[in-house]
Amino acid sequence: MNTAQAARRRIGVVTTSRADYSHLYWPLRELAANPGVDLGVFALGPHLSPEFGSTLNEIERDGFPIKARIECLLSSDTDTGMAKTIGIAILTLADALTSWRPDLLLLIADRYEMLAPACTALALRIPMAHIEGGEVSQGAIDDHVRNALTKLAHIHFTSTDTARRRVIAMGEEPWRVHRAGAPSLDHLRCSTLLSRTALEARLGVSLIAPAILAAWHPVTILRDTNTEADALFAALAQAPGQLLLVYPNADAGSHALIERTQALAATRPQTYLFVNLDAVTYWSLLGQVDAIVGNSSSGIMEAASFALPAVNIGMRQQGRERARNILDVPADTGAILDAIERALSPAFRAGLRGMVNPYGDGTAATTIVEVLATVPLEGLLIKQPVPVPDDADQS
Repeated sequence: MNTAQAARRRIGVVTTSRADYSHLYWPLRELAANPGVDLGVFALGPHLSPEFGSTLNEIERDGFPIKARIECLLSSDTDTGMAKTIGIAILTLADALTSWRPDLLLLIADRYEMLAPACTALALRIPMAHIEGGEVSQGAIDDHVRNALTKLAHIHFTSTDTARRRVIAMGEEPWRVHRAGAPSLDHLRCSTLLSRTALEARLGVSLIAPAILAAWHPVTILRDTNTEADALFAALAQAPGQLLLVYPNADAGSHALIERTQALAATRPQTYLFVNLDAVTYWSLLGQVDAIVGNSSSGIMEAASFALPAVNIGMRQQGRERARNILDVPADTGAILDAIERALSPAFRAGLRGMVNPYGDGTAATTIVEVLATVPLEGLLIKQPVPVPDDADQS
């Protein structure tokens, strides 16, 4: 290795699914272009699963240097399978991170698989940076995972000012916490979105108004993760217009959701199902449909950039910051249908003109990469304790 290579900062980035890869794409692009950075990608979980679209192929096509492909996802559709997936990932990551040991390891968001690289890096004394801490989603174990990753990490990039204050309130030193915005929004500024004609050609579907995008995931905080799904599917069966469905996350209960989604697509006219949509296609679709329905964070974080009406159902996203495009409803068929009718009304859409997305302006990658490339590594592992107030033991 020559002197120039030895001086480069080695930064590892972990991605586990199509969702987080779409958020990480522009930070990865800027890290790869930075002459002072030696980038390595660790891909695991659903990325390697044919059932969820084998999205590892997308990372390979984009040309990012993959240091390890971690086969760990159990196709069990249970919470036990989720727990075992974490264990398998830790065993393999221990060797992978020892073989190519980063100076910093970048993690994102709140997927349960992210606990594996975090625990492994902790044991190996590799400093960690974390994106999208300080947010709240009380209806999913994601909320607990996100908070755990925050406390394990040493550098933080939050999407909003409120999230930054929450991370600091959790005891993280303010100098470690940077408000960057959500990196998924960088697609709106940096990527070339598809025209309606190009989008229709890629999807193989002619979009007809009203077109509704439905994105639904298991509610993992509940013992029966699909308890709220009955109301959703009953409402979607009666919803007006065209329906475009996407696959759920690889969580406990996803197999049952996939079967129900396939059955709906097979019986309802003008209904289409997509296993996996790359980031540019998904963003382009958000810009062309008339509403998004479900419990996906994309309805809250990304839809706001298009002033797109979003019907947010049930408890999964409870507690998340919202813009005024959100219509919150319980998991009740009548309430969902009423909210869809309101979302599709010209008056509601007109009222969203000029709205601002609280999750950022599409410049997150620049902030993230600048900090990762320059933050002093000496002493980064050692956090200073938070002063304990005198009345801390009082109820």
